[in-house]
Amino acid sequence: MCFRIAMLSLHTSPLAPLGRTRDAGGMNVYVRELARELGRGSMYVDIFTRRSDPTAPPMQCLNDHVRLISIPAGPALPLPPSELFPYVEDFSRRVARFAERGEHGYDLVHSHYWLSAVAGMTLAREWDVPHVTMFHTVERLKSQQYGAPAGPASPASALRIEHEGRIAASADTIIVSTEHEREQLRRLYGLPASRLQIIPCGVDLRAFTPGSPQDRRAARQRLAPTHAPTNAPTLLSVGRLDPIKGLDLLLESVAQMKIPARLIVIGGDPAGDAEVERLRALAETLGIGDRVEFPGAVAQPELVNYYRAADALVITSRYESFGLVAVEALAAGTPVVAAQVGGLPSIVRDGKNGLLVRWRCAQAFAERLDTLLGDDALRARLAAAARPSVEHFDWRRIGDTVRAMYQELTAARREAVACCCF
Repeated sequence: MCFRIAMLSLHTSPLAPLGRTRDAGGMNVYVRELARELGRGSMYVDIFTRRSDPTAPPMQCLNDHVRLISIPAGPALPLPPSELFPYVEDFSRRVARFAERGEHGYDLVHSHYWLSAVAGMTLAREWDVPHVTMFHTVERLKSQQYGAPAGPASPASALRIEHEGRIAASADTIIVSTEHEREQLRRLYGLPASRLQIIPCGVDLRAFTPGSPQDRRAARQRLAPTHAPTNAPTLLSVGRLDPIKGLDLLLESVAQMKIPARLIVIGGDPAGDAEVERLRALAETLGIGDRVEFPGAVAQPELVNYYRAADALVITSRYESFGLVAVEALAAGTPVVAAQVGGLPSIVRDGKNGLLVRWRCAQAFAERLDTLLGDDALRARLAAAARPSVEHFDWRRIGDTVRAMYQELTAARREAVACCCF
């Protein structure tokens, strides 16, 4: 029996270049790699995304069992998520029409992010199949991290909050990546634990490896600037250039360090990106402009070399529901210094594979970074423990867990339908 999944990623394509914009990051990796892993088994996955590039083919195959289908809904150009809600209904209708033309229906809908979940509610109801969703971020929780003032939310925020409440009430299962996230959603929506399943994001352990000592030396030499020695202490930041990532705090922390470390900021587009220019100007103002580099977004095959070249990955985010880059860095044998927020403490074990910073202030980060870079024995011990600490995030294990959840949900739905017939 063929098991077919309609996976929805309306606002961003899983093949979008990572880190280039604020809308392409860990979620894109999650959707792409989960679908590929499911497709390596007996499941068939169609990923539906909104067509945002008129030159992209309507359909692309990720492997023999996985297709990426671009659905026309609104103008065929990139739009921020805040402008996409008016096109959700059209997106849902066109996905349903695509399914009608196919030889087979779908056994389950799996949506990602609230816009996809709104479409997923409609499609799951129309097809009478289970609906699994993953919020990735929740508006009410995200607003708290920005210190949103009390009072009425903006119209866009209020719309999202309203629909996220409906999604939480209707979805058969909500996937969360950590125990911390499950507890937050349980309290926020009054949900029973049985409807919230913890399934973390995965990592490609074959792509992200520590390599040999020679590999690490070669990576450091290759990425070293011409004006600095290859053994200069190197810190790394990877991700979307979004305010929630706290990059201002990172630059301020580096400026306050006693050890003059070099910092590489992966993300954005160094050619004309306003946020890159703003961060570059801030680095100059702080007196560290000559030690901070902005190479832009980096393709995943090359990213492992940046992890290997770094003494530590630094995460100064206001909030992270999970923290995929932390897992990637640890898989590559690189310790992580991270803010003690969101799901990061479930990945970074203080004093075991990295260091956690309890207070989100520059002085606290600077002190922890100086401690790490100034202690060779500590750094070596954390690096040795890094990869073993994340081996349970292997995509094969994650895929097996998701398959089992899908099968349990569909079996329960078939049983319920059978009971209704008598």
